[in-house]
Amino acid sequence: MRIRPLDVAQAVAVAVVAARLSRGRRRLPPLAKPLSTVERRDPVSAPGRACGAAREGAWPGGVSVVVPARDEEHRIGPCLRAALADPAVGEVIVVDDGSRDGTARLAAKLGAKVVVGVPPPAGWVGKQWALRQGVAAACGEVVVTLDADTRPAPGLFAALVAALDGRDLVSVGPRFVCDGPLEQALHGAFLATLVYRFGPIGSAVAPPPHRVIANGQCLAFRRSRMLEVDGFARVRDRMTDDVALARYLAGRGWSVAFLDAGGLLEVDMHESAAELWREWGRSLPLHDVTRPDRQAADLAVLWLVAALPVLRLVVGRPSRLDLGLLAARWLLIAALRGSYAVPGLGLWLSPLLDPAAALRLTWATVRPVRSWRGRRYPREAALSLGRLWARRCRECDRDGSLTRPRPGGGCDDVPPARPGRSAAR
Repeated sequence: MRIRPLDVAQAVAVAVVAARLSRGRRRLPPLAKPLSTVERRDPVSAPGRACGAAREGAWPGGVSVVVPARDEEHRIGPCLRAALADPAVGEVIVVDDGSRDGTARLAAKLGAKVVVGVPPPAGWVGKQWALRQGVAAACGEVVVTLDADTRPAPGLFAALVAALDGRDLVSVGPRFVCDGPLEQALHGAFLATLVYRFGPIGSAVAPPPHRVIANGQCLAFRRSRMLEVDGFARVRDRMTDDVALARYLAGRGWSVAFLDAGGLLEVDMHESAAELWREWGRSLPLHDVTRPDRQAADLAVLWLVAALPVLRLVVGRPSRLDLGLLAARWLLIAALRGSYAVPGLGLWLSPLLDPAAALRLTWATVRPVRSWRGRRYPREAALSLGRLWARRCRECDRDGSLTRPRPGGGCDDVPPARPGRSAAR
């Protein structure tokens, strides 16, 4: 029997994916709504700065929820209403990032504290700049950042506080709301690419810092520690800000966890399959937090394990390994059903779109997106991580702003951004 190089490469890719999926045998439990009231504690404020009174009926010293928002009037309401109604929340801060609609008016009307965002300085991506302003304005001991399209359920914030016991940064995987079978099928194909690349959510085995993953739709941390490291400034120019932050902090010894939200958080990210194709492709490649060689390796794994079996099935020439991979892919769907508010037919059809997902990921890796919400990112924010490392390590030698380069590439810190064009999300 003739052994073809493509079959050998596919077998190697299968072994890689199998090793990643095997981490699912030991998983941390999902977030759960506490059975008893969260322990009350004294308010914690920034030194030398007086905070306003907590909302009536709120947990004293409770969670500060920070929501960065730009033109979110049409969907921020459910997020704010749920957060404001939660007894564990001491305050809800909306950082209005130059909205051109009624985002700020709606937030104030609902009872949130509105911080009018200052335009981002040169070298900053807008979301990080907005979050930095929101954390600075917060009064709570614990800060939870939420995207405007999230829908927190009662008990989420108390569960996040509990999850921070022994941890420094927690992000969670929500349940996704998809409108129609096509959107769900495409979303399921995109989500599977993350599982094949990084393994299942909530693994009890901590990955190395360069493989840490996070979801910026919901982050929880202690305000004092984040201010101490100025975390958002460290990833000021990254388009994939959530993963960049988690990897930076993990590299500095922080305990970082990515957990299943357990039904306590839903997200309605996109209004159509077309928007999903366009917008999720912006961040899915993780191009500015992943070395070029690892990007290439991840793409090769996806094409060999996810896309190739479907393409061979379509032309009527699947191998036994292809059929086994297709069967495993449908088994993965069963595991992913809990990631959707209403799992439907589209999810079961998602494997048929795996080649399209691999194509979108490849195109976005080669041609990274540089614009968002009417603002254009600077070229520097779209550079590959390898080129960023090379540039920053040269700066280490020139101005001493960084320490020594780490083995394998990268520096121990992130330098101040150079003057240049500004961009924000």
